Amino acid sequence: MSVLSERLVFLDLETTGANPHHDRILEIGLCQVVGDEVTEEWATLVNPQRPFSPFIEQLTGISPAMVFEAPIFAEIADELRGKLSGKVLVAHNARFDYAFLKNEFRRLEITFQEKTLCTVKLSRALFPQHTRHNLDSLIERHGLARADRHRALGDARVIREFFSRLRADLPGDVLDQAVQKQLKTPSHPPHLAAEQIEGLPRGPGVYLFYGENDVVLYVGKSIDIRSRVRSHFSGDHREYKGMRLSQQVRRIDWIETAGELGALLLEARLVKELSPIHNRRLRRTRELFTLRLPGDDGKPLPPDISPLDQVSGAGTERLFGMFRSRREAEKTLRAMASDHGLCHRLLGLERGKGACFGYQIKQCRGACVGKEPPQMHQLRLVQALYDLKLRSWPFPGAIGIREQSPDGDRTDIHVFDNWRHLGTARNEGDLQDLLRGVETLPFDRDGYKILTRYLDRPESRLQLLDLAPFSASLP
Repeated sequence: MSVLSERLVFLDLETTGANPHHDRILEIGLCQVVGDEVTEEWATLVNPQRPFSPFIEQLTGISPAMVFEAPIFAEIADELRGKLSGKVLVAHNARFDYAFLKNEFRRLEITFQEKTLCTVKLSRALFPQHTRHNLDSLIERHGLARADRHRALGDARVIREFFSRLRADLPGDVLDQAVQKQLKTPSHPPHLAAEQIEGLPRGPGVYLFYGENDVVLYVGKSIDIRSRVRSHFSGDHREYKGMRLSQQVRRIDWIETAGELGALLLEARLVKELSPIHNRRLRRTRELFTLRLPGDDGKPLPPDISPLDQVSGAGTERLFGMFRSRREAEKTLRAMASDHGLCHRLLGLERGKGACFGYQIKQCRGACVGKEPPQMHQLRLVQALYDLKLRSWPFPGAIGIREQSPDGDRTDIHVFDNWRHLGTARNEGDLQDLLRGVETLPFDRDGYKILTRYLDRPESRLQLLDLAPFSASLP
């Protein structure tokens, strides 16, 4: 059945602010529609039980005196739930209104879950040639009535009029397809209650899928945990791994972080610690190897293939590449010799005296027989290795990276020293413990990659803290 023939409720809320976890509803307005006929209009002010700013009063025209004797949400919850139950809720930026309703009902220990349709997304899908899709833009573009703007019932009427205009102006199948695409919800795993997914937070962090006997199946990260988990089970994007996860998952857990950097670091650590069945990336590598150039660049010394942990403690200035085995490092070195005409003998890949095999087949420029100065060969080697060079630690000692959550309620400090992620601190005691444990941690390939990527971001607004003086003061 087409959603256009279902019972729709056009909804708008006025609130004390933009955060559904802390702010509250001031006013609710709705228009119930069957087909294209309005069957009921309903509106009420709501006492938010907290003060709100003069800006909100000026924007909405709702004063503290107006809501002083209004009902609190608990007093209208049953009536409102009855009006919304089983309907499709249509709102402009529906995610905003739906989040406020869910949180208000959650405070009363009531599970609220209905279909939603967002007219912002609908407008973007149907009119991609336009860049602005806020309500004022729709009013101007489609010639909609502007009465009681920024009051809940007035805006709900505008949304209903916009939807009616779409039904009148567009072919039914075009509008229906756009609506159905938006309403298509992900299928839930057969052994997992839908409430487990709906109860997930919308902020950044790490999520864990558990199977039978609480075996860890998968660890993932996201800046929006609930949306990311939903995408795993989406019918539109189901791959083999997604199907297996859907069949095996029995429980979902999560750990919230202040932001994306914390989520990346925590994911990398948990995958190494827990070795989930479905994670392949970030798995612990027993030993990493690197190419180390000893001595000065001008001296013809062959590179060593060395365990990264053994040579990175003093810095990474003369280290090139991170390899999962000696064989992988040697294979890279051989390919480099072939590409750049380097001598296998001077690279330590071939023993003996006289001309190397590469010179005999004209792949070596003759450093092994004196036709190329050893210093020139070494210079070309350094140039060939350049793209693999590990970055030098650019700080005098340990640093902290302060990351704050979007709502400002949480601050994490991610501690690094010489590219090693020591951990994440929430207070001074955590900092002391992390800095004392620096010598016991191996070089972390994933921490290195994550941190260098963040340091290179021109738009990064993370605050760097010099922890070298703090480290020196530890007993």
